[in-house]
Amino acid sequence: MRRTAEQPTEKQNAPQWWRDCVFYQVYVRSFADSDGDGVGDLEGVRNRLGYLELLGVDALWLTPFYRSPMADHGYDVADPRAVDPLFGDLAAFDALVADAHRRGIKVTIDVVPNHTSDEHEWFVAALAAGPGSPERDRYIFRDGTGTDGAAPPNNWVSVFGGPAWTRIADGQWYLHLFGSRQPDLNWANPEVGADLEQTLRFWLDRGVDGFRIDVAHGMAKPATLPDMDPRAAGAFATGEFFDPRFDDDGVHEIHRMIRKVLDEYPSTMAVGEIWTMNDDRLAHYLRPDELHLGFNFRLVLTHFDADAIQATIERSLTAAATAGAPPTWTLSNHDVWRQVSRYGGGRQGLDRARAMALVQLALPGAVYLYNGEELGLGNVDLPDEALTDPRALHEDATDRGRDGARVPLPWEGTETPFGFSDTGRSWLPVPADWAELTVEAQLEDTESTLSLYRQAIELRQQHPACSGDEVEWYGAPAGCFALRRRPGGLICALNTSASPVALPPGEVLLSSAPLRDGMLPPDAAAWLV
Repeated sequence: MRRTAEQPTEKQNAPQWWRDCVFYQVYVRSFADSDGDGVGDLEGVRNRLGYLELLGVDALWLTPFYRSPMADHGYDVADPRAVDPLFGDLAAFDALVADAHRRGIKVTIDVVPNHTSDEHEWFVAALAAGPGSPERDRYIFRDGTGTDGAAPPNNWVSVFGGPAWTRIADGQWYLHLFGSRQPDLNWANPEVGADLEQTLRFWLDRGVDGFRIDVAHGMAKPATLPDMDPRAAGAFATGEFFDPRFDDDGVHEIHRMIRKVLDEYPSTMAVGEIWTMNDDRLAHYLRPDELHLGFNFRLVLTHFDADAIQATIERSLTAAATAGAPPTWTLSNHDVWRQVSRYGGGRQGLDRARAMALVQLALPGAVYLYNGEELGLGNVDLPDEALTDPRALHEDATDRGRDGARVPLPWEGTETPFGFSDTGRSWLPVPADWAELTVEAQLEDTESTLSLYRQAIELRQQHPACSGDEVEWYGAPAGCFALRRRPGGLICALNTSASPVALPPGEVLLSSAPLRDGMLPPDAAAWLV
């Protein structure tokens, strides 16, 4: 259904559906392939909406499907208001949104405002126009330093490795915080903001319910582009070292612009990808005139230890409450290791991932799931020749990139790629030992990870105990915690110790592993009322 802008006063009474929403991230390339080319597409997503309805999720987040040369699998956008033929066309997108809405599922999409593709018409024009031109001012071009400007303008490094600057034929350098084919936009140029507004309205008018803002902490840059502390590159956004590449104060004016647009479209929202471990800085993004939600990556970076997890939850709740916004929880996405592998792999990793699924789904606020985590998928150790991630292929690469967490989903059957594609093609190889992890294999197995997620999501949405915005903590044995949602009353107990422990008083609604003589085993969680 098409949506058109309405007056801001109509927004005041619109439902804030995102406050306790279960979002499901669809990495479009890897979800379902409808045309047999081995790459997932929009029609593939539409064909699997019945599964998502059965899973019980409230909303989708679709990764970029825009026109792109795919140097970074779509995060290098050449035209943000067109569908790349690899994924379908606008008619396929419209059909997907309409069908999702008929099933009661919201649709949110990625926008990438920090940079464009080097094949974007603006960047092509910038290269042709020359130094000092209005075309170059849409990006961040600078003269170099040293003899004949042969050294980069400053010491900034790319997130993908190596310098964050590339020199072109006329001697100038352009900034790219990510790959060299992803030049950073100059947000001091008003044309850049006007173009993003046009993009937002284009998709809002087609019926989308919201946006995920890629690199939401990165668009604004300090005018003088001062050198960074080199140690900041490996500090995981802790703020311990000076890093002017990200979280510049100027970014908040950009988010205020985005919010003004959204406020004209009732019941729409934006969530930001915000890599900062400073609670006060995170809260700034969630002020009433900025983002509705902000990804909190603390749980992703917290090891499987009850005390550490409790501290992370407490800090995250406080940061969101400071801004009067709901917290946002996630354990994985397309950029990080899957939690089964992060928590040790094998049976132990799966047990811990199942336990943490109950922890995050018990918490107040919004929850983001990453496609495949409900199947208990882990990272795949891919052969070198299969790697496609620019982070792994960069000449200065220090890791194997993110491909291992992006392998296509196994749907059915006993032969790889398990129904992802009817032709048997898949853009990354699907391991043969995933036969037992397919949707088909798990759907009727009441003990499967898929069944655990389905039950937890249903309880979260329907049981009166799963309500309330406050959390209180019980005393618990070493290596354990127990939290209670207030005022609903749901209790979630987690055991990260090496021994079974007694549960708090109450009726067990759900557990991530079978109880042992009424005790919660190690690496497990349970819900009680």
